[in-house]
Amino acid sequence: SMKILLLASTLIGANAFSLAPFSVRCASVPSSTFSTLRRSQSKCFSVSMKALDVGDTLDGSLPLFIREEKDGKFQTSKYTTAELFGGKRAVIFALPGAFTPTCSETHVPGYVQLRKEFAAAGIDVVACVSVNDPFVMREWGKALGVGPEVLLLSDGNADFTQGVGQLADKRAGGMGMRSNRYAMVLDRQSRVQALQANEESFAEPVLRRIRALSAQ
Repeated sequence: SMKILLLASTLIGANAFSLAPFSVRCASVPSSTFSTLRRSQSKCFSVSMKALDVGDTLDGSLPLFIREEKDGKFQTSKYTTAELFGGKRAVIFALPGAFTPTCSETHVPGYVQLRKEFAAAGIDVVACVSVNDPFVMREWGKALGVGPEVLLLSDGNADFTQGVGQLADKRAGGMGMRSNRYAMVLDRQSRVQALQANEESFAEPVLRRIRALSAQ
């Protein structure tokens, strides 16, 4: 199609294509170029990866970002899931976007308010993940008054969200590719003990689930 021709000509140089009279000198186009384009398109728009489920182990190599102060200066730091959650019992809750109504009014505040109860139930880390950049996540945390008790983690490239199979197509509402609303409970070996979606991913239902697991 014309769109592919224009994109490919930008990537590999105008000399590879002649748009008048609409001929393509295919011999000058490396076959790997089109493979790269296909992989890129799949990465950007695929929402069909297998979702992590109860009993599965979280991939320790998935990246997440946070704006944090080091040596008196704020910087963007990159961590792997192993660095953030390895050897810890953790709750990771994810949501469609910073500064959106339900996320700001209910989802995050619930975890902040119940953080001590989560600690009493044996949870070492509570973290929020959203497909927003690190600067937005920091400003959102400041606006909500969130302290270090709940980590606000940026998944701006959607690597984590796609890696756990929770990428959601929100383009119809102008939001692009985002995360589903869910929460997962991890044991100290990063195995998923519980996975809850939508309203069941709010703080109170997740806390009830953790207490039920402890009672088993």
